[in-house]
Amino acid sequence: MNRVLIFAPNWLGDAVMALPAIADVRRGSPQATIVVAARESLAPLFGMVRDVDEVIALGPLARSIGRDFDAAILLPNSFRAAVVAARANIPERWGYRTDWRGMLLTRAIDRAPAGIHQIDYYRHLVRALGFPNGPDAPQLEVPVESRAAAARVLERAGWDGRTPLVAIAPGAAYGGAKRWPAASFAALARALAGNGLRPVLIGSPADAPGGCTITSALGDSSIILNLIGQTDVPTLAGVLAAARALVANDSGALHLGAAVGAPVTAMFGPTDERVTGPRATQTSRSAAVVLTHPVWCRPCGLRECPLDHACMRGVEVTAAVDAAMRVL
Repeated sequence: MNRVLIFAPNWLGDAVMALPAIADVRRGSPQATIVVAARESLAPLFGMVRDVDEVIALGPLARSIGRDFDAAILLPNSFRAAVVAARANIPERWGYRTDWRGMLLTRAIDRAPAGIHQIDYYRHLVRALGFPNGPDAPQLEVPVESRAAAARVLERAGWDGRTPLVAIAPGAAYGGAKRWPAASFAALARALAGNGLRPVLIGSPADAPGGCTITSALGDSSIILNLIGQTDVPTLAGVLAAARALVANDSGALHLGAAVGAPVTAMFGPTDERVTGPRATQTSRSAAVVLTHPVWCRPCGLRECPLDHACMRGVEVTAAVDAAMRVL
């Protein structure tokens, strides 16, 4: 194979968790040109991945796929990805036999066993396709220009360049059930600031209302830096690389932080930490702590809690502060 096209997952966290599988393909095909097709918002992530030679940003209609590929590996389970690969006349189309798309694939792999970690789900696919698995933790090297862009954004927000930063990611794209209460995040930020650290809020524009609630609960906006909605993926990676630690919900920012080597503390409620928990590399400075509150209904997997959200409300602020300080 001279040119291999890999269809990336559609969410930041899943895309980061797919990095070990992409590294497996690179290791198994060192001479091939590896191209990743990803959503426009995620394409810059793969521009930072050394195992990737080219990146195609997929628009809503995915008309930018070329026809000069020898094989396509479909990491997402969607029918749409298989249709796009078939319309591009890519001769070899490989992926899991899911979503009624088996007829569009030239090699359809039975799904991995239920309950395995999402990282291993992608690794299982490429191993079944003949690519031996290597290291199982995502790892991302942040380019110098991304670090410089992050420093500029932080300085504009009021960072003095010296006070240690702790990133706080209060959002979660999947739904409100995954979000630790804003009041808890505010209490966490106040405690971190009291220990000589500078909390910095990170997230997408969709997280802005939650960020405003946190800053309002603090009363004093000078306690925290607010970068929500002000960073693209490479700049966010630079901010996380500059931070001494990250505290987050189960989100894309959580997995990105672990991949760049930031020690992470994560609150898990409706989702299963055995399936989507952060996985830290053994060779980086990263450590990963997961906090949960045992209730009968977790992990439910629901986007919104129909009950009292006890799984997240029950995670104590003191436990999060202790965990963050410990990984520091």
